[in-house]
Amino acid sequence: MRHEAIRPPVLSVTHAGVIVVDLTDRALPDGRWAVSAACESVPMTTSRPDRPAIALACLLGGAGVLHFVAPTPFDALVPDRLPGTKRWWTRASGAAELACAAAVATPRTRKLGGSAAAALFVAVFPGNLKMAIDYQRARKPRAHRLAAWARLPLQAPLVAWALSVARRG
Repeated sequence: MRHEAIRPPVLSVTHAGVIVVDLTDRALPDGRWAVSAACESVPMTTSRPDRPAIALACLLGGAGVLHFVAPTPFDALVPDRLPGTKRWWTRASGAAELACAAAVATPRTRKLGGSAAAALFVAVFPGNLKMAIDYQRARKPRAHRLAAWARLPLQAPLVAWALSVARRG
């Protein structure tokens, strides 16, 4: 039986534009559930300089929402040395991403939001490194291992993007 449920928009921010994160969850043939997020920026009075900020807010908002609706993959990123449960850290990082998304989307708080997003991207790097090492040790499929290692250098452009948004304010 194939079931598909479209949830109402999860995040809407109205100032420079509207950011909508839609979630779709569906049952797979093997009984597992797949959740996908679609993020869309609908400019209202968005000027060209605001577009990188709105795109960053979409990325952060979509990732933040996924931490709550599909937390298991994120739990695996949490280093064992951190106190508390992995799920607590997953929720905390999801909330931080949502807070950064809202701050970046709002012109008044964009400078702070961009700086916070850059710090967040740096802070999650150890989790991404842990995932790459864990995938290697567990002999996950080659494509998964390559993707895990390939995402590590992508943190640098994310940090640069967030800092650029912060500088533009």
